[in-house]
Amino acid sequence: MNIGDVADLSGLPAKTIRYYEDIGLVAPLRSSNGYRSFRQSDVHKLAFLGRARALGFTIEDCRSLLKLYADTERASAEVKEIAEVHLERIDGKIAELTEMRATLSHLVKACAGDQRPDCPILADLAMENKADPGKKASG
Repeated sequence: MNIGDVADLSGLPAKTIRYYEDIGLVAPLRSSNGYRSFRQSDVHKLAFLGRARALGFTIEDCRSLLKLYADTERASAEVKEIAEVHLERIDGKIAELTEMRATLSHLVKACAGDQRPDCPILADLAMENKADPGKKASG
């Protein structure tokens, strides 16, 4: 199969498939003219990667999960540990987003949103920058 066929079957863009090949997550065969030749196992692996990435697993997590998937002697505890660590990262992000939302919601409610120049949103942002000029916005 060519990369276009594999992209259709796996649901991943060709650019992503090429990237996964570049970093060693998939290794399609190469014909004598250099064209990629994907097997059904490559399609399955790419679909696996697509699902794992959609769940937010890092590339290194995906590399580990692929190795464990291929290892029929694996302990499910190893897989669970990777998932638990990822779940902790997700929980941390949710907590950060919840805090950001609460702060922004408070500022939006405090702003009159009228023709006057005073704005609590800008005042708060300016206060944060003065408090720590080296601090950069995250997100």
